[in-house]
Amino acid sequence: MLLWAIVGIVLIGVVLLDAFETIVLPRRATRRLRLARLVLQPAWQLWSAPARGPWRSGERRETYLSCYGPFALLLLIGVWSTALIGGFALLLWGLDAQLVATGGDASVGTALYGSGTTFFTLGLGDVLPHTALGRVLIVLEAGMGFAFLALIISYMPVLNQAFSQREVNVSLLDARAGSPPSAAELLRRHAGADFTEALAQLLSEGERWSAELLESHLSYPFLAYYRSLHQAQSWRAGLTTMLDVAALLLVGIDGAPTRPARLAFAMARHAATDLSHILSTRPQSAASERLSAADLTPAGGAGPGGGAAAAGAGGRPDAGQPAADVRALRQCVGRPATHAAALVAAPARGHGCLESHGVGASGVVHRVR
Repeated sequence: MLLWAIVGIVLIGVVLLDAFETIVLPRRATRRLRLARLVLQPAWQLWSAPARGPWRSGERRETYLSCYGPFALLLLIGVWSTALIGGFALLLWGLDAQLVATGGDASVGTALYGSGTTFFTLGLGDVLPHTALGRVLIVLEAGMGFAFLALIISYMPVLNQAFSQREVNVSLLDARAGSPPSAAELLRRHAGADFTEALAQLLSEGERWSAELLESHLSYPFLAYYRSLHQAQSWRAGLTTMLDVAALLLVGIDGAPTRPARLAFAMARHAATDLSHILSTRPQSAASERLSAADLTPAGGAGPGGGAAAAGAGGRPDAGQPAADVRALRQCVGRPATHAAALVAAPARGHGCLESHGVGASGVVHRVR
């Protein structure tokens, strides 16, 4: 009997620690063995199987995958509640609380029923403990049920607010960089007399958005499972677009605001690297070049005067060097693989571009599923 009580104590402790790290603790938990991870990762593999098979594209796929975030949150709440009810039932049964049921003799099933009515504060009174320790456990479980309900009620609005704030910045890229967003389209739409000022403001906003994205997803990892409202938009594509724009401005366009580009590049790269670690993804090398040398010429044409100024144009002594620098920067930060798999990159080796632009050379960006 004492063994069941020990199992109940361990189960309650695991659930309380996991709920504290997920809801209350405003930072990323570093433990590998977590109940939330054991529940969410297998659930995601099962849920996303149709998207990797018959529903590889289309609106149906996006609608289906967008339901996983809210479902996963409800699933985890259900697992926590069930585990707490089971843990207290094992405690009551293992410590011989002498439960008495109005309908007959008490059993393990009766202990589970009594624990459930206590946790949800139903107050039926048809299962009662006849020992002082049992009464203490009943009061403790009832109080824990109230606290658990209060935490869930307070967590949902904060999570929705963080999601809405993230999506505002994602939606702003639709008019600025197209849908789905791309660096070349963003530079083309900003070409003109106010090219430098407009890009400087955009990069400053992108730097702040990258920092807010990192902090919100560190505090609320569930946001990573909440997909954007529109099919051709995502926070991953927006983050990668900011990395691409900053990289192009740093090495490929004359007269560009280099200081805002350097700061935006560093912050966006920091966010991409940390978020990949949060999602426990593995590093993968890029399968193909996302931005070829031929693609750099149209992007480079978005200079202050609208003329070609990058990727071999613009009268530079070494016409091929900007393209080489962009490829080296891209190896450091990653690329969007598909709309479902977002960030891919490998660490740069044998190139000093990151140090010359004030960005550390360490760090690996992973694939985010």
